[in-house]
Amino acid sequence: MSDVKQESIELVLSDMDGTLLSPDHSLSPRNLAAVKKLQAAGVHFTLASGRPPRAMREISQQLGTVAGFNGGLLVNAQGEYLQSHHVHYEGVLKTLALLAEHPVEVWLFVDEDWLVRDPSGEMVAHEQHGLGYAPKVVESYEPYLHKVHKIVATCSDAPLLLDLEQRLQPVLSGLAVASRSQARYLDITALKANKGDALVALAEFLDVPLVRTAAIGDGGNDPAMFHRAGISIAMGQAPEEIRKQAMYVTGSNLEDGVAQAIERFIL
Repeated sequence: MSDVKQESIELVLSDMDGTLLSPDHSLSPRNLAAVKKLQAAGVHFTLASGRPPRAMREISQQLGTVAGFNGGLLVNAQGEYLQSHHVHYEGVLKTLALLAEHPVEVWLFVDEDWLVRDPSGEMVAHEQHGLGYAPKVVESYEPYLHKVHKIVATCSDAPLLLDLEQRLQPVLSGLAVASRSQARYLDITALKANKGDALVALAEFLDVPLVRTAAIGDGGNDPAMFHRAGISIAMGQAPEEIRKQAMYVTGSNLEDGVAQAIERFIL
């Protein structure tokens, strides 16, 4: 793809894991420098992630506003909630009933607490490493079902999670959104808790026309913002079906693809 000159972008919304961060979850000096250069040029840079805002706090203090839970919570750099969406109660019940029939770990995220019933689950240690904090162990999810920001189903069987995603989508129609943020993670969030609506909300909050926004991502929950942004950029390592839904493709997150995108397509 030939280089383009994009002079009108005022807001960039970037995915975090697999996009801004390297595979070891670190922020590379080149990516940080590119974001700082973008901000120095007067362009807003924000993050949208399936992570809870608590797990994005260190990054948000460096970079500003974040959209946690795929947009279920918009939080500014001071930790103040700008917007909050809970999963519809009926959607929670239907999701838990279907997932109970399959060998997957099921977690709830309520505000910024990560709730688990089995702390010895196969995926718990991996998630704790990624989030940077331990789960809250509960005997039952019953007291929390009216205030869920996200449900996660996870296991090492990626084809099973793909099947569950496809099975949940018609079940949750009009109630919630089911999408895989990564191969081993299936997220269920509120209807408005998607990165497309998060981009719209952030653009309105910052008084930026959507045509002057850019979105960068690599996962199954990123095309929602691709379809709303003025320009959309997929990471080089993203699956083909994700790359096809973006206007442009940058380098992988091993190659500082976000910095490449900022330098080539935005600045």
